Amino acid sequence: MAYNHIDVKPITGALGAEIFGVDLSKPLDNATFADVHQALLDHQVIFFHDQSLTPEQHKAFGRRFGTLSNHTFVHATRDHAIDTECLEVRHDPGERYVFGEGWHMDHTWKEKPLMGGILHAIDVPPRGGDTLFANLSLAYETLSDGMKRMLGGLRAAHAANPALYVGDKNLKMSAEEIDALRATHPVIRTHPETHRKLLFLHRAVVRHFEGWTLEESQPLLQFLYAHSERPEFTCRFRWRKGDVAFWD
Repeated sequence: MAYNHIDVKPITGALGAEIFGVDLSKPLDNATFADVHQALLDHQVIFFHDQSLTPEQHKAFGRRFGTLSNHTFVHATRDHAIDTECLEVRHDPGERYVFGEGWHMDHTWKEKPLMGGILHAIDVPPRGGDTLFANLSLAYETLSDGMKRMLGGLRAAHAANPALYVGDKNLKMSAEEIDALRATHPVIRTHPETHRKLLFLHRAVVRHFEGWTLEESQPLLQFLYAHSERPEFTCRFRWRKGDVAFWD
């Protein structure tokens, strides 16, 4: 894909690209924004280095892509400029809770899943904390035709999992209230812009297939999770101060 206003360097053959020539603290002109948008569609997760953003600039960039989401059950924390549209993900010395640990998609327990997420690295450790991303379109495409036919008729129950937030001091809902946040989605979804089919499942909140018991669902779910997490479908990103990641 040719880009006229940005430089794009793919990270792996599966997904992921670094974007150069963009200062996200400034409003993007329409042509540059179109290139950034296309790069996200082409590579599914894109990374910008050496960015210095205020929360308002962070949110302004996100709003170019759509309405911002409010986090349902986490308080705005620590900084008056950060609110439920722009959360501070912070790990203090001695704190054992890890926000967003493990393979997951964000907020699929909502009836309308999120378009994506944008994370800005303000401070990073000298080692560790890398993030992996997986290409769920590639995961779908490499399934057998028989498996695709079977999955095409299935829906899965997604439910917010209170166990993921044990130890988070910023919660404002009880475990029972979190557990009640649920939605049902097709197992195979079609991306609204690229029209590529993708495997819409992840370990964090999928409970079972609609009309199946938990016990019946688990063997197939575990196979699909392991399949979608295969190394050849992923990219790994090592964070530096000032990095911005934007994933679909």
